[in-house]
Amino acid sequence: MLMQVEEAIDAARRLSGEELRALQLERLRGTLRHAYDHVAPYRRAFDAAGVRPEDCRELGDLSRFPFTVKDDLREHYPFGMLAVPRERLRRVHASSGTTGQPTVVGYTERDLEVWSDLVARSIHAAGGRPGHIVHVAYGYGLFTGGLGAHYGAERLGCTVVPASGGMTARQVRLIQDFRPEVIMVTPSYMLTLLDEFERQGVDPRSSSLKVGIFGAEPWTEEMRREIEERAGIDAVDIYGLSEVMGPGVSQECVETKDGLHIWEDHFLPEVVDPVTGEPGTG
Repeated sequence: MLMQVEEAIDAARRLSGEELRALQLERLRGTLRHAYDHVAPYRRAFDAAGVRPEDCRELGDLSRFPFTVKDDLREHYPFGMLAVPRERLRRVHASSGTTGQPTVVGYTERDLEVWSDLVARSIHAAGGRPGHIVHVAYGYGLFTGGLGAHYGAERLGCTVVPASGGMTARQVRLIQDFRPEVIMVTPSYMLTLLDEFERQGVDPRSSSLKVGIFGAEPWTEEMRREIEERAGIDAVDIYGLSEVMGPGVSQECVETKDGLHIWEDHFLPEVVDPVTGEPGTG
């Protein structure tokens, strides 16, 4: 199983540009077809825009299709945007609903497998390896961070410490006792953990941690430098959004730490002018 994960990571990296574009087109066309056939709001939106799935003949044709926005998910709360019968779902996640109706996303068994694979790929890009201990301090529950990190780390073959959030003093003790190489947490809570290390009279740089994978909130280069200097680790970014899977859409690699790599064999990025709604030029 572990060899399969690392082989899959290597296979994705070896795709040529032509192979990647062909795979993207195949998956895009399949997604559009399935959405049109199985999701009534998408069928109505496509019909209103005068497009059908077969109109997608090349990747650039994506711009002809209508956007999906958060209000679409809110309007059809909770299960009106599902592309499969509800009974096929193995899990649901949802937003907090602080700015309106919560947005709900359902996951089939296959969805969860793909998600775990991509988070495993992300942890690997950050320097995590099979056998490492991963301390997960993201919140667990309807929020995607904790479970996304948890199952991705297990998929890579790591030992997971499911610490979740809170109990800061205990988390510092667990890090000292279990000696994880990787921590996955929000950058702001990492600073809280570092404060607790120092409150206890412990130098955070003496811990076993080698890398921190930080997401779920914006952070700055100044925060990165502070975390790296105080903890003696590499600090890298992970990106995701609960409406499109969760963490693991893209990942910063530990070698360069100069931007996020989108896993383009599963996601097709489109840069759009926010004023015109048309594809941007750069």
